[in-house]
Amino acid sequence: MKAVILAGGKGTRLAPYTLVFPKPLMPIADMPILEILLRQMKRSGIDEVILTVGYLSDLLKSYFGDGSRFNIKLTYSYEQTPLGTAGPLSLIKDLDETFFVANGDVLTTLDFSHMLAWHKEKSAIATIATHQRNVKIDFGVIQKDGDHQITGYTEKPSLDYLVSMGIYIFEPKVLTYIPAAQYLDFPDLVLKLIEAGNNVISYPFLGYWQDLGRLDDYNQAASDFNAMRSQFLPEEI
Repeated sequence: MKAVILAGGKGTRLAPYTLVFPKPLMPIADMPILEILLRQMKRSGIDEVILTVGYLSDLLKSYFGDGSRFNIKLTYSYEQTPLGTAGPLSLIKDLDETFFVANGDVLTTLDFSHMLAWHKEKSAIATIATHQRNVKIDFGVIQKDGDHQITGYTEKPSLDYLVSMGIYIFEPKVLTYIPAAQYLDFPDLVLKLIEAGNNVISYPFLGYWQDLGRLDDYNQAASDFNAMRSQFLPEEI
């Protein structure tokens, strides 16, 4: 089975580290975050991965090579100009069967084979891994009407959101909704699929998930990996 891993972004929120190497190479303990993801995919039966690369791509290719030391076939798709999160899929050939797409900076205990079974059971054209997130607001939040009369005041509320984990399963038909070599992000692609009447499904995941979007997220992920390593890479036991 194939997977596409998005590894072409600049990771500006993790500067200055990402000024000199790409975010998927950020170390988590003794290996890059992307290596953890590749090992997890291999364990779940994914044997071929295409990395979409752009920014500092030579460093990624130098470290990961052809994937043979991870027992996985690894190839590269190069973006000459940024194409968003979904646009790079238009450059990849031979995605003619069900395939995964994942961000290259995700740390999770998600079992890819379980997600695939859910996708098949629901007969979906697209499945998005989702996670419940609680966001705490550090300020008193004011509500007002059109005349600026205060109608409510909530002290430091907490808001619950269902968020995308940056892991997807797509059927090949999805590619027909992605224009060739044009900028397109996943939210816009998903809305296209829904508007066309396609079956787009959420895969609710209750386990561990963290992306490396900000420095405090990265530090938390590194700490959690050290404490829970056997849950991320049980094959090491």
